[in-house]
Amino acid sequence: MQQQEFFDVLILGSGAAGLSTALQLAQTCPSAIRIAVVCKGTLGEGATRYAQGGISAVFDDDDSIESHVADTLVAGAGLCKRPVVEFVVSQARREIERLASFGMQFTKVEDPDNGTRLHLTQEGGHSHRRVVHAADATGLSITNTLESQVRRCPNIHVLEHHIAIDLITAGKLGITPDRCLGAYLMDIPRSRIVTLAARFTVLATGGAGKVYLYTSNPDVATGDGIAMAWRAGCVVANMEFVQFHPTCLYHPAAKSFLITEALRGEGGQLKLPNGERFMERFDPRLELAPRDIVARAIDHEMKRLGSDCVYLDISHKSPEFIEAHFPTISATCREFGIDITQQPIPVVPAAHYTCGGVVTNLAGRTTLQSLYALGEVACTGLHGANRMASNSLLECLVFANAVAKDIVATLDDVPMAQQLPAWDESRVTNSDEEIVVAHNWDELLRFMWDYVGIVRTTKRLQRARHRVDLLHSEIAEYYGNFRVTPDLIELRNLVQVAELIIRAALKRRESRGLHYTLDYPQTSEAGTAADTILRAGDFS
Repeated sequence: MQQQEFFDVLILGSGAAGLSTALQLAQTCPSAIRIAVVCKGTLGEGATRYAQGGISAVFDDDDSIESHVADTLVAGAGLCKRPVVEFVVSQARREIERLASFGMQFTKVEDPDNGTRLHLTQEGGHSHRRVVHAADATGLSITNTLESQVRRCPNIHVLEHHIAIDLITAGKLGITPDRCLGAYLMDIPRSRIVTLAARFTVLATGGAGKVYLYTSNPDVATGDGIAMAWRAGCVVANMEFVQFHPTCLYHPAAKSFLITEALRGEGGQLKLPNGERFMERFDPRLELAPRDIVARAIDHEMKRLGSDCVYLDISHKSPEFIEAHFPTISATCREFGIDITQQPIPVVPAAHYTCGGVVTNLAGRTTLQSLYALGEVACTGLHGANRMASNSLLECLVFANAVAKDIVATLDDVPMAQQLPAWDESRVTNSDEEIVVAHNWDELLRFMWDYVGIVRTTKRLQRARHRVDLLHSEIAEYYGNFRVTPDLIELRNLVQVAELIIRAALKRRESRGLHYTLDYPQTSEAGTAADTILRAGDFS
C-alpha cells in the first residue's frame, strides 16, 4: 500500500539552498506549518558540503557593493541581469552575519587597528579580497551549522534516503489552473513509492555535474530538479553554460576532489610539466582570470602537449602559511603522496557548476504556479554566461530568504494540499536487465565529455544530439515497462538534462563565457546578448 503525506511546504534538496529555506520558513511562520526536507542521502549531502572557497561579500573598507556588482557583470559576459546582481550582492553581509548568529565559525585574523576581523581571500574574477571563509572547508561548516539548526525545529520533517521521481501538477490531472501539487518520491531503503502533497514545492536539488565523465560534483548531482521542472512544463534557460572548474586533483585514486580557487588567490601558480608558467599567454590577470578562461587555457595546453594534467604550485609559500590556509587540501593531497609545501599539485579541469537552469524571478518563482527553485537548479540571472567564484553559496542564502518571504506572504491564498492519485505500478515488472542502465549511463558520460565539453563544434554537438535522442527513446521504453530504481530515476534525469545542454549549445551561434565553439569563435556584440530560452513546445 502506498503512503501519502501532506505538507504546507515540500523542499527537495538539503544543501545550503534547501536548509536555509526551511530555516527561514520555520522561523517566520507559525509553528503549525509543516515543512518537509527531502534528501537522496543523509541530511546535508550535496555540493554545498564540498565547497572549499567561501562566500563573496563586501567587508573591506577599500571594497564596495558597486565593485562586486561590476566584477560579477564582467564575469557573466554580458548575460547577467543587473537588478538580480544588485539584489544578491547588497544582501551578502546580512547573510554572513546570520550564519555567524547560528554559531558558524568563520576564519578571522588580528588587525592591529581594529582587533579581530574576518579574514578575506581573493578568487578569480574578483578585483578585491572579499571571500569570507572557514579555512578551506567553508561548505562543510555551512552544512553542519544549518543542519544543526534544522534538526532542532519541530515543524521541519526530514526525509532522508528519499529520491524524487516527478512533480505532480494539476495540469497532468486535468485540473485548471495548472500548478504544482507535490511530488512522487521513492523511499529507497523500503523500495516503496510515497506521494507527498504540498501547497508549495521548492526545488533546491543542485546541479547536473554528473552528466559528465569528470566532475567535481558529488554523486547526487544528477540534474533531478531541472529535469522534473522541464517535464512539468517549466521554462529553462542558458543550459549551454556549464562551468568547468580549472583545478581538480589529478590522481587515479582521487575522486572529484577540488583544489579551491582560493589557493590561486593566495599566490598559487599554474605550470606546465617542465615548470614553465603559461597563463600570461592567455590573460593579463594570470591565475586570477575567470574560470572559463583558465579552464580553456589548461585544456589548450594539455592538448598541445599531449599531457594528462598541468600543475598548481603553492610551494613557494612557507609551510606554516600553507598549513594555516589550506589544511584540508594539504591533508588530502598528503594521503595521495603529494606534499604541497614541497611540490606542485597535478590538476585537470572538471565539470563543476550548471549556470543555467529553471527560470525564476526575484522571489524564486518558476513559470509553474506554487513551484519555486533556488540555488544551482535555478537560472536567476545572477551568473549569466559564467559564474564568478563564491557567488553561488551567496545566491543560495539570499534566495532562500526571498523564497521564504514570498511563501509566507501568499500562504493564505493557496488551498491546502489535496488527496492525490497514487503512483501507478499496475503495468510494470521488475527488471532483469540492469546492465542496460549501467551501459547507457557510461555512454552518456563519455559522449558528453567528448562532444559537449570545454571546447565544442557544431559537428560534435550534432553527434551528441543524435546519441542523446537514441538514449531518450531507450530510457523511455525502459521506464515505461519496469519498476523504477534510484539508478533509473537518475539516468532518466541526466539524459533529459544532457538533451537540454546540447540543444541550448546548438542554438547559441557565438562563443560567450563558458560556451566556446570553434565554428563561432567570436562573441556577438554586447547589444545582441540574449538568454537561450527553452520551452517544452520548442522540441519533443
